[in-house]
Amino acid sequence: MKPKTLNYHGYHCDGAQSSSSSSSPSPPHSPPRYASKWRRKMRSKPHWNQPLWELFVGGFFTLRFSCTHMLLLPLLYVSGFIMCVAPFSSLVAQPPPPPGWVYNTHLMYHRLHRHVHSHHSSAIQLSSVWKYKRLKEMKPCSNSTTSRPRSELSETNTYLIVDANGGLNQQRSAICNAVAVAGLLNAILVIPRFEFHNVWKDSSKFGDIYDEDHFIAALDGHVKVVKELPETLMQRYNYNISNIPNFHVQAWSRADYYRGEVLPVLQREGVVRVSPFANRLAMNIPPEIQFLRCLTNYEALRFSSSIMALARKLVSRMIEKSSRDDGKYVSVHLRFEEDMVAFSCCVYDGGEAEKVEMDSIREIGWKQKFKLKQHLISPGLNRINGKCPLTPLEVGMMLRGMGFDNNTSIYLASGKLYRAERYVAPLQEMFPLLHTKESLATPYELAPFMGYSSRLAALDYMVCLLSEVFVTTQGGNFPHFLMGHRRFLYDGHDKTIKPDKRKLAILMDDRIKLSWKEFKEQMGVMLSESDRKGLMVPRIRRFNRKTSIYTYPLPECRCLQKSHNTNSTDSKYTLDQLHGATR
Repeated sequence: MKPKTLNYHGYHCDGAQSSSSSSSPSPPHSPPRYASKWRRKMRSKPHWNQPLWELFVGGFFTLRFSCTHMLLLPLLYVSGFIMCVAPFSSLVAQPPPPPGWVYNTHLMYHRLHRHVHSHHSSAIQLSSVWKYKRLKEMKPCSNSTTSRPRSELSETNTYLIVDANGGLNQQRSAICNAVAVAGLLNAILVIPRFEFHNVWKDSSKFGDIYDEDHFIAALDGHVKVVKELPETLMQRYNYNISNIPNFHVQAWSRADYYRGEVLPVLQREGVVRVSPFANRLAMNIPPEIQFLRCLTNYEALRFSSSIMALARKLVSRMIEKSSRDDGKYVSVHLRFEEDMVAFSCCVYDGGEAEKVEMDSIREIGWKQKFKLKQHLISPGLNRINGKCPLTPLEVGMMLRGMGFDNNTSIYLASGKLYRAERYVAPLQEMFPLLHTKESLATPYELAPFMGYSSRLAALDYMVCLLSEVFVTTQGGNFPHFLMGHRRFLYDGHDKTIKPDKRKLAILMDDRIKLSWKEFKEQMGVMLSESDRKGLMVPRIRRFNRKTSIYTYPLPECRCLQKSHNTNSTDSKYTLDQLHGATR
């Protein structure tokens, strides 16, 4: 009996073609006789008496025939392999993504819900969060650092104009750098102008955010500041600022650049303009010029009276609502706004609706930027690299794991959060004493600030500055300036929880099934690490600073530090010191 053969698309597995009728298919046409003649000649053994041209032609056809088969066989093999394997490739199990690749903290929260809300866990006291002691007393600054020779402060008739761009603290950086450059060039600084940007959408002028008169007075004797250019110069340039010689300075330019390139033009023209002016001065500058940055940031830049008046009210109300902890509270800078989530290219638990929404926001805000070949979007890679904004749930889980209980007063500093009702709900459940500027102030009090992102950010800045614990959840100028300001105020300690987001991404991945006890142990280590790093001071030699003086103001700014009492009224006392006399 013949073995049974399988029929597949009209062909047997042994290669014979099957027929649907009883009649056999027609045989193929016979090749032409001349072809058979050539094949017979090529198959026949060569004889020495054959003509040379016949040997050559026969060898050529044999070689061509062999090469064709050598090229076709691998292609046929690969094609057949793909055709056989492709239909089953979807059935092959893909390896699971590594821990931390996927956001599923909400699953972890539901699994550990009972433990998270347990009142049997030991609660941490705000007065004992920071274990590391204050820095040792530092040597006072020399007069050469805090004051400049009178010869350098001689009368000058040259003027410097800068255009500060960005948000509140990027503008703050530009202002401090502008004072430093004016001192470097011995020029008169015109009150910096603020550029309007379609991201922040804030048309505020310098005087709307900062106290102009105090700014000018605080810098008197160091750098002369005026509100406007003299009439003669304005007339020379046809009353058009854009006609003034403008320098497009590279980021982090050294002092030598300004002395060599900008100063000659300034002395010739009497006025120069630098626009834009964000991060246009290196961190390594002479000590007497570095001091001007300190003086500007911590003495000259005082928020306007309207901002400080409402900030005082917000701080006082937070202290009243934190009576259980002697007026101490926690502030959290949460960067989970819609545009921040879209820009991060991170994926959360919103499914297809979230993807469509984020794609639309990116298209509107950044056009084709995220579609360029060099801009690779990898949400999982962003998450395990710690680049994803923390959700309110992740912040709440972290703080509860560190020992903060549901009686802790928390101030939430943020813009309009993405899907706030959904994402803030679990944080509110863990910390019922959750406050914002909108909940602390009346609509009437907030009305003059609405529509001005920098003024609203200034309110958040002051409330966060005076909190016992500050929590940063994402990089940026706001936390960097705030951490530096807190180091300046609190004897060198920034009193800031800066979580390791790479580690958090793994610990909050529900697939590893971490127990609540294990999670609390890890959060305790993270809190201790923030405490230790909060007192770190970079080693700085002459002209070799690599870190930002706005984040690490010591040791250069130590001359301006004042002693503060660490009692229950410290926040009110510090606020009064920052604002000066009550108006």
